Amino acid sequence: MSNVYTASYVPKNILFYLWEHGYNAVVMKPCGSVRGSINSHPDIFMCKMGTSTNAPLVKADKTQLGYEYPHNIKYNAVCLDKYFIHNLKYTAPELLEKAKSMDKTLINVQQGYTKCNMAVVNGSSVITSDEGICRALSDYSDIDVLKITPGCVDLPGYSTGFLGGTSGIVGDTMLFCGDLSRHPDYYDILQFILERGINVKFFDSIPLLDVGSFIESDF
Repeated sequence: MSNVYTASYVPKNILFYLWEHGYNAVVMKPCGSVRGSINSHPDIFMCKMGTSTNAPLVKADKTQLGYEYPHNIKYNAVCLDKYFIHNLKYTAPELLEKAKSMDKTLINVQQGYTKCNMAVVNGSSVITSDEGICRALSDYSDIDVLKITPGCVDLPGYSTGFLGGTSGIVGDTMLFCGDLSRHPDYYDILQFILERGINVKFFDSIPLLDVGSFIESDF
């Protein structure tokens, strides 16, 4: 049974969905050393070093994380099949060393909340609203990027959340926390995902909600 990590305030109907489909839903406890509602976001406290369920999972020593940006972003990176993407100035040293040991090509971006702002569809395809991330990835022809409209996502205590934070691949399905059809780029997003052989599951009873990603792992 794989674990699926998510935030402390994830809606219960999504937990029921995970349990009904045979997953162990791991609800992260809030950590007082990190500011606001992101203090239980999985993508703040761990980084999955690939897209398969058995990819290594590097977890933070919570004492290394600070309350405010940029001290809370050290593990908020994206790891694709060949690439490791983050604001490398702030990446946790152990995470950076792990990426290098796996021969990942390092891509530097200015957006420190890298994983929050990137919905990973597969090992070479991502969705983001961040212009800087799009520019950085445009140099790599083997990464497919869908650029979407910023905003349109709730995050308690913040003006907006990010689509990456609402989502995650669970099994053969891309799971979204909330109603993806409310997003202005819904049809483009849906087509981009389905073209890559991934199913889509969302919940029309709630707005899109940033829960710090769904991270499926065998660990």
